[in-house]
Amino acid sequence: MSIKLPQKLMLLGSGELGKEFAIAAQRLGNYVIAVDRYTNAPAMQVADAYEVISMLSADDLEAVVRKHQPDIIIPEIEAIRTEKLIEFEQRGITVIPTAAATNYTMNRDRIRELAHQELGIRTAKYGYATTLEELIKVSDEIGFANVVKPVMSSSGKGQSVVQDKSEVDKAWNYAIANSRGDSQKVIAEEFINFEIEITLLTIKQWNAPTIFCSPIGHRQERGDYQESWQPAEISDDKILKAQEIAIKVTDALGGAGIFGVEFFITKDEVIFSELSPRPHDTGMVTLISQNLNEFELHLRAILGLPIPHIEQLGASASAVILASEKSDSIAFSGVADALSEKDVDIRLFGKPNAHPYRRMGVALAKDVDVQKAREKATKAANKITII
Repeated sequence: MSIKLPQKLMLLGSGELGKEFAIAAQRLGNYVIAVDRYTNAPAMQVADAYEVISMLSADDLEAVVRKHQPDIIIPEIEAIRTEKLIEFEQRGITVIPTAAATNYTMNRDRIRELAHQELGIRTAKYGYATTLEELIKVSDEIGFANVVKPVMSSSGKGQSVVQDKSEVDKAWNYAIANSRGDSQKVIAEEFINFEIEITLLTIKQWNAPTIFCSPIGHRQERGDYQESWQPAEISDDKILKAQEIAIKVTDALGGAGIFGVEFFITKDEVIFSELSPRPHDTGMVTLISQNLNEFELHLRAILGLPIPHIEQLGASASAVILASEKSDSIAFSGVADALSEKDVDIRLFGKPNAHPYRRMGVALAKDVDVQKAREKATKAANKITII
């Protein structure tokens, strides 16, 4: 599929990832409609038009699609009434990667079952619960330590490590409080003692082979990414194994676009963790680490444009800039100081309000090796204060 430009693109979800995608889309002259549940979301600030709706409302989705008549709908978050996307696709609107794939990946339970039960891929042991009593039972069966998280959330919210039975109650309440949409279901999974956790950005194309970015290492706290780096130092045979698994899963989902495929890498195994059918937060490092960043790659794959070469530009890292308190009036200090060092860049997302641990920006850095790049990015991020 190769299509003429410009196209009218509707983003469902307009956070920082959507903002970078909208910028990439507009550089090729496309018209972007940014949709989210709150006013002045980051992508709305750079889009041609925007709408504030509940994306869990079929009626609201119908209204904005009828109003704007997009050529392509691009979901950027999980909390969407995905049955409606299937209907839009049947009416001739392209949904990325496909409506069925979006429906499949909206909840962690479906994608885990696809990988483990249908494709025979090694995953962490897991089980589901819709009540605290069920979670206690599932946790006992899996064993401790384990990880509890909502089946539907964003950026790892609601995730916690449960060390013993006394912590299950707290984990249940935290997961439910941070669940997106109308789901009251959590997943408990085996705690994997991994050497490194990676994201393999996998680009599925309409009429060309699936290609990959260099693996990205990342570190999480509270279930949310804190820093990422590229290239991740893993052996060639493990990279090939991860690529093999990523192709198997993305081929089963179909469509086109970038997929953030996460893996646990242990001493002896490559274990499938999760998948997002869109740019990945850990992939923000590609804003400095590659000739084509993940947003440009997603756009090219969606539009059927060629991707002749992905060049990794050397040891690079990202580190998040977090809010420490609740505020509806945001300002930043220390930006000049952060930018005073060579090969450092900053992205401030423009979120209209803050709360503790909310990601408000990211520092990007390059250096002679990954460790130095990580230290430089973290140092730059720490120089910026949210007032």
